Amino acid sequence: MDSTSSSAENLPVYCVGQHESKRQLPILPPTLRKALDCTYNMLTTPITTPLFHSRVLALLSTQFSELKDGHLEDPDPVVSSLSSTDTAITPNDTISQLVGILSSWVDLSSPDPIVYNTSRQVLELEISYAAFCGLGNVVLPGPKLQYGSSHGEGVVQYAYAIQELLALNNYTQILIHLPMMYHPDQDGDDVEGSLSLFTRQEYVEEGGRSKHDFLGTWDAWHVIRTLCKYNARLFVALSIPRHLPAFHAQTRWHSEPLRLLSLTAQTFAPNPKGEPSLSKYHQDLIHRYMRLRSPPWILLCDVGPIPGVPNAEAKTPKLPKANRFDSAKASKDSEEFLEAFAKVAPHLAYIRNLQEKSPPQSILELFSAGYYQDYLQGPLQPLSDNLESVTYEVFEKDPVKYDLYESAIRRALADWVSAGKTTSSPSGTIVVAVVGAGRGPLVTRALQASENAGVKIELWAVEKNPNAFVLLQHHNEHTWSNQVHLVQSDMRSWQGPISTQPSQQQQYHSNHPHTQSHHGSQRKSHPQHQKQALQTHKIDILISELLGSFADNELSPECLDPLTHTLLNPTHGISIPYRYTSHLTPIAAPKLHADIASRTPTDPKAPNTPYVVMLHAIDYLSTQPAENPVTAAAPVVKEVWSFSHGLDTSSAFSTSSNDRNNNITTHPPKPNPNIIGDNKHNTRAARLTFPTPHRGCMHGLAGYFEAVLYGDIELSTHPLHAERKSRDMTSWFPIYFPLKTPLYTPDNSSLTVTMRRCTDGRKVWYEWVVESFLEPSPFPQSSLSGGELNRDSTLHRESAGSGSVMGTKKNKKKRVRLGVSEVGSSRESGCVM
Repeated sequence: MDSTSSSAENLPVYCVGQHESKRQLPILPPTLRKALDCTYNMLTTPITTPLFHSRVLALLSTQFSELKDGHLEDPDPVVSSLSSTDTAITPNDTISQLVGILSSWVDLSSPDPIVYNTSRQVLELEISYAAFCGLGNVVLPGPKLQYGSSHGEGVVQYAYAIQELLALNNYTQILIHLPMMYHPDQDGDDVEGSLSLFTRQEYVEEGGRSKHDFLGTWDAWHVIRTLCKYNARLFVALSIPRHLPAFHAQTRWHSEPLRLLSLTAQTFAPNPKGEPSLSKYHQDLIHRYMRLRSPPWILLCDVGPIPGVPNAEAKTPKLPKANRFDSAKASKDSEEFLEAFAKVAPHLAYIRNLQEKSPPQSILELFSAGYYQDYLQGPLQPLSDNLESVTYEVFEKDPVKYDLYESAIRRALADWVSAGKTTSSPSGTIVVAVVGAGRGPLVTRALQASENAGVKIELWAVEKNPNAFVLLQHHNEHTWSNQVHLVQSDMRSWQGPISTQPSQQQQYHSNHPHTQSHHGSQRKSHPQHQKQALQTHKIDILISELLGSFADNELSPECLDPLTHTLLNPTHGISIPYRYTSHLTPIAAPKLHADIASRTPTDPKAPNTPYVVMLHAIDYLSTQPAENPVTAAAPVVKEVWSFSHGLDTSSAFSTSSNDRNNNITTHPPKPNPNIIGDNKHNTRAARLTFPTPHRGCMHGLAGYFEAVLYGDIELSTHPLHAERKSRDMTSWFPIYFPLKTPLYTPDNSSLTVTMRRCTDGRKVWYEWVVESFLEPSPFPQSSLSGGELNRDSTLHRESAGSGSVMGTKKNKKKRVRLGVSEVGSSRESGCVM
């Protein structure tokens, strides 16, 4: 029953099941074969029979009768073990294709202790037997939320019962069947023989019902999974209604561990031909959910019997053998198949047709599908570690990034010539240096840009990795026609291009007198250079690709500082990129939180590690007002801080950013050359406030970056700008800063994030803390756009010896602080300088 992606068409596979609420007979192999022939992938089966139900009802009836007469000392009844008449399932070959349905007539949220204890015993018996038979998944009805005037009071005891059920075995997975939103009518006692009917009135307070609540059932689920400590065997079976809730409720469930989507006949509406169909909003919802790394199963409930089984109204037409929907794209006979089945299984035929019409995935989705999606990757250590060739290869597969780099280099060269600027080379050519050259993709693009612009350059490539340097030598000899001057050195120790060079010598290693080791000690002179005085000159255009997922997290500022302050042309020097900014937004990411929690026993640093991850199953907690409640609301993503190098090449271009803070330090002071290891100028701190109009649970911060390469040519992973600035770029995934303990935030609240970039001269790390506030009044719409909130403030670099005070601007009304997270710190796993 696994749902995977088709490698041929890159479309999701729909795993579709059939459920009949009145099903009593066991699923025998002939029935299962007919279901599979109809392209169902699974069937449901009740764990116990109506005889067991009758036995429990009789037990309770007798118990309450005797209790009323005062004949009982112990009021709690004991449900005896199952017998052969209590269940119809046995371990057999069909079990792997079945999903167990636990009794819907129990009531784990009843305020009556007798009803609760009886329900718990029933479910313990059913789950134990289901595990014995080998059932991997069982579905349990969610908690009843309304009892008289009380709402949600029984959710905690329901969660305790689920915790005990999970402890019964280590195999069976429990799927909590929940409506997508809360509606008062959903708590009616319409289940025949429901134990809730036995709830005594002294336990129920009379009163009116609660109103509908888009996030009401999510609230109950959040309590359940929190008490169960995000158990990896606890999932959501989500019931899709005829009328969908607001979009923020749809995205909330998208972030949760969805295992199953249930659709009843009432979910569908007849089209003009009278055939069942789903609205455009329902189709889009299913398409989004089916793009998850583990797509949920689709369960069609009470849409008619399986064609061809006893009591069916029509016979099953003969199926083409090639068409079993085991791939995302059916064979050419699929139209015949769907036409034949539209008459006897119209709802199934519609879902299969919807599967075929799944929208194609974007390049980024294709790149991240399967392995990368929601997969936590530890940060790279590019300075202390020498990367493997396969790591470089992954980055080099992104043509978008290198196309943008080439455009930036070509335009910079053309502008330099047209402006008549002087160069740093004695020969009059423009001096270009690629630092951190890796396997040479930027070197190739610089040569192509030079040729296309018709501008001659003097090109230098600097790389510290000795293994990558060997490949650069091969490229220079066989691809670049020895046009490139190669330097094997840490870029921070390189003292610049050499003006006077030995004849025919174009490769310069770290053992010439102007190149120092990583620790700054002078190397011995190369014998070929001892008789010749060597002089260095400045760099006109400095090119690097040192950016990380949070812009500066792979130490681009630390690497470029020595070059831009000492080697770059002081008058006209250009750095590509010129400026890069970091951005944050709070998110709900329960799957990532559960993953980190599972790693913590063996890796204590896990909760404090910023992870690179292709975020997918998440929900943005801070959003701008949506024009339509059934359409997506844009997230509020705010700029944290920025770094810049060289000449401002973007001032002549419009690069407006609505999420930019006005007081961010964009031109940090130069480092103090008299202090060894001084890096205080690269510290940063910011305090940002995010409005959260809807309640939620924050699990961490999503980090993005934007970079100005040259002029209006930019790179971006910003969720609102990436499509426009660098569409289909795959080189960078977002970064995720986790919270050790999730932070709940109610409706009409805000989250204030304090973020720091720290250094001790040997490594760089981040520290973060989040506060939750209840707002005195709803946020005005004007304050929801990123960066415009009047409580935002960014903390400037702390001066040496000064104790800067971090505070926000005065507010007219006082906010109520609801909670504060633990301080997250990546110091132990910080990036080594």
